[in-house]
Amino acid sequence: MNTATTYHSDHDPHWGALALIIAATALTAAIGGLAAVDAPAFYGRLTQPSWAPPARIFGPVWTVLFVLMCAAAWLVVRSPAEWPLRPAMNLFAAQLVANAAWTWLFFRWNIGSLAFFDSMVLLVLVVLTARAFWRRRRAAGWLMLPYIAWTAFAAALTFAMWQLNPGLL
Repeated sequence: MNTATTYHSDHDPHWGALALIIAATALTAAIGGLAAVDAPAFYGRLTQPSWAPPARIFGPVWTVLFVLMCAAAWLVVRSPAEWPLRPAMNLFAAQLVANAAWTWLFFRWNIGSLAFFDSMVLLVLVVLTARAFWRRRRAAGWLMLPYIAWTAFAAALTFAMWQLNPGLL
């Protein structure tokens, strides 16, 4: 009598991709976080437009956006589609780099002009990423819409802060 148990592997090859997506996104947040250690104090010293949110809003908003980005990328990786995966994920990676760079440019190095330029590059990359995600899986494109809206808002805020604070940015 054979008592050996046969195990069926439910190994999904996409789990490694999910781990990579989460790790890359968390690394982006951590790199940005290093530059933003004194961000609330610096933000408080800036002359702000009347529509600028309080500093305490940014952490929760970015947390939600990072979760939505990961979910969108995960849907794209798991979706069978006629559009190739690599360009979509390359755009995803590029927008993560631009995202992390903005925090260093604005909060650590206080270079308003380059932070604004980076925010515009980031906005274009996020739109292109959302478009590529949409082609593979519509739900993934929808999940990127709050990120597009926030990035557009952040670009406008970056421009306003840069213009209002020539001595600091």
